[in-house]
Amino acid sequence: MRATPLTSIASLAAVALLATGCGQGLLGGGDGGDTAKTNEPIVLGMLIPQSGSEAAIGPYMSNAAQLAVDEINAKGGVLGRKLQLKTADDACDAQSAAAGANKLVTEGVDVSVGGYCSGATLPTLPIFGKANIPMIIPAANSQELVDQKLKHVFLINGTGTQQAAAAEKWMTKQGAKSVALMHDNTSYSKDIALRTQTLLDAPGGADTALIEAVTPKESDYSANITNVLAKKPDFVYWTGYFQEGGLIARQLRQAGYKGSIMVGDGSVSPKLVEIAGPEAAEGVYATMTQTPDTLEGAEGWIEAYKKKFGAEPGPYSNQAYDAVRLAAEAVGKAGGTDGAKVIAALEAIDGFQMFSGPLKFTPEHTLSNGGFQILVVKDGKIILQDSLK
Repeated sequence: MRATPLTSIASLAAVALLATGCGQGLLGGGDGGDTAKTNEPIVLGMLIPQSGSEAAIGPYMSNAAQLAVDEINAKGGVLGRKLQLKTADDACDAQSAAAGANKLVTEGVDVSVGGYCSGATLPTLPIFGKANIPMIIPAANSQELVDQKLKHVFLINGTGTQQAAAAEKWMTKQGAKSVALMHDNTSYSKDIALRTQTLLDAPGGADTALIEAVTPKESDYSANITNVLAKKPDFVYWTGYFQEGGLIARQLRQAGYKGSIMVGDGSVSPKLVEIAGPEAAEGVYATMTQTPDTLEGAEGWIEAYKKKFGAEPGPYSNQAYDAVRLAAEAVGKAGGTDGAKVIAALEAIDGFQMFSGPLKFTPEHTLSNGGFQILVVKDGKIILQDSLK
């Protein structure tokens, strides 16, 4: 879903929060059935990478989440209670994520609003589920998360299926004839590659030259590059994260590859350009949902973020901001933090205004439209290339 033209996203957020205060009301007033917790904060937990190769993404998400918390609290909180954000490091690693999820459960979080790496998010699903904690996942989007069919899990980023469709549509539009798909064997990355392969190999699509799996966190992918170039593709699609994506883009160009390079949403970060180098990164495409730079009418929100944190908002900051706002909306509608009631409130959401547009979940608890667009690196910056409308 594309963002609707707005004079100020920050103003919209405030209006939306006030407008949803029906019944007992979202902002102030009433104990909403949580009488034992009337004076306690509503605690939101956020698992994000704060260490490891994806650590650059963590601050974007936690800062934006805190911005939403502060804005809601300034207007009276939810049901007369303040919001509180607690973060934990998942290091984009399954074991670390499980430990972080258990830590947040022990600390008494009411709703989870984190999840960046799908492979790290997957093992947290049963942990939060057993504790009856609803999960609003802002970034992680492997179809495997959806396939668990868990009632407490909601995704507000486009799915791997939707991303694969966007990738195939763009490559076809560009006249690709032979595509090399590269992934890192993680749930998220492999899922997108395989789904893209299925679409490419359908009648009328480009041929899949090969699927090449790499070992993450290495510094030399020359053997993988050799395998790819031997198939003479005119398009290479990397579906993993930016650390490897930057190296692969650079080593492809160093090896003489002249065709198109595209990366998945896990590689959309200024770090991609930094690692690849400006020359190798130039012209690299990316499949991605909305980023602050591509949102229409987001100037006010961007300025509010910059004023508070002294930095530009980066990828997944807008999704993290919306995750907090959506959690507040659901708790307000539920009249408290009872997990089952919050889940029911999330399922009943219809038209809640987010950056990506009015929200209504599908029966699978995903967005009805993934909102993927094509970005491109130009003059060292990642900008919008095509909205794929």
